[in-house]
Amino acid sequence: MRQIYFFLLALVWLGAAPLGLAAGPAHQPMLARVYAGEAKVEEYWVSEKLDGVRALWDGEALWSRGGYPIAVPLEFTQGWPGMAMEGELWLGRGTFDQLSGIVRSAKPDAAQWRQVRLMVFDLPQHGGSFSERVAAMRQLSALKLASLQPVPQFRVASGDELDARLTSLVAAGAEGLMLHHQDAHYQPGRSDALLKYKPYADAEAQVIGYTPGKGKYLGMLGALEVVDAQGRRFRLGSGLSDAQRAAPPAIGSWVTFRYNGLTSTGLPRFTRFLREREAPPAAAATVQSPADSARDDG
Repeated sequence: MRQIYFFLLALVWLGAAPLGLAAGPAHQPMLARVYAGEAKVEEYWVSEKLDGVRALWDGEALWSRGGYPIAVPLEFTQGWPGMAMEGELWLGRGTFDQLSGIVRSAKPDAAQWRQVRLMVFDLPQHGGSFSERVAAMRQLSALKLASLQPVPQFRVASGDELDARLTSLVAAGAEGLMLHHQDAHYQPGRSDALLKYKPYADAEAQVIGYTPGKGKYLGMLGALEVVDAQGRRFRLGSGLSDAQRAAPPAIGSWVTFRYNGLTSTGLPRFTRFLREREAPPAAAATVQSPADSARDDG
């Protein structure tokens, strides 16, 4: 059973739908570039970068970023408006692993879902500027639904104020900040209209192997062997929970990791596993398959 589970999971992460599970409506999301201090921050709306699961409500059903249906209790979306909304399914700071388990379940537990809320950060089909979309999203609060809330958006007057807000929120457990230009219309793909600001860099890599654990991790995973979009091979050991070491991400799946700069040999420094990715990133085509990577060793 465990092998079957990993096989199905790998199919989802690699972009192939398991039998009986069709991908949902095509949706090209708006993606963020990294803020490097060059933007006029007073022209941006700022919000906390939530550590959740990105989801799209199409007016009738909830879909993952990869286009797969998210099974939710009927009561969870009761009273939601019939317009498209994009947001993060969220439990709170530092609860991603718990949330991921709830969201991935094919049989939704109503009691668990009562803790979850969709934090709406955009309206893909609204048509107006982001400032106009912020005003529309704020109206969602009038519905008084525990499961549906707009992401709080605020303004800053300078880069120094932005840095201070980042420091304060990260100290409280936040992941970082998102900056969305006030005049931007919803635009699929990556652009300077949407920026992310964090105290560390993050990236994606594909799992190509495992190393066995030692000491207290004997009989479990020691580290993930991965390859990133630049073809760099390295290991991810820090940041994995005991549950993830006992049932690691499948070979061929994608993970997100954080790092601080590069080593003298060009590898990411101080790497730390963050989470498993539901779908491969756009750069997936540039990364070798596990089989090709293995052949390069010879």
